[in-house]
Amino acid sequence: QVQLVELGGGLVQAGGSLRVSCAPSRRTFSSNAMGWFRQAPGKEREFVAAITWSGRSTYYANYMKGRFTISRDNAKNTVYLQMNSLKPEDSAVYYCAASTGGIGYSPLAYDSWGQGTQVTVSS
Repeated sequence: QVQLVELGGGLVQAGGSLRVSCAPSRRTFSSNAMGWFRQAPGKEREFVAAITWSGRSTYYANYMKGRFTISRDNAKNTVYLQMNSLKPEDSAVYYCAASTGGIGYSPLAYDSWGQGTQVTVSS
């Protein structure tokens, strides 16, 4: 397993942008598919976006509607989630996750998780 650390959460006004990042605390994850999930209070953890180890393919939840972009820089050993046009309903704890088995839309497809970073969007 890989220990992951998310950074970049915070408070932003509706319509604003925020970028969260994820990096391993020790070894690299350049060979892992990576995903972002989010969980709001009282709700299940839901898929946001994922990216293959090469970065050539990306996958998004339908409700993203082009507002979020996942990317990775394997040279910097970092995965990013750029979030634009944020809405109050995007408020949640955002988690990054690493998969040794490839891309998945379920949390069960991922082997390692970060501790999460809070994103709060005010109306």
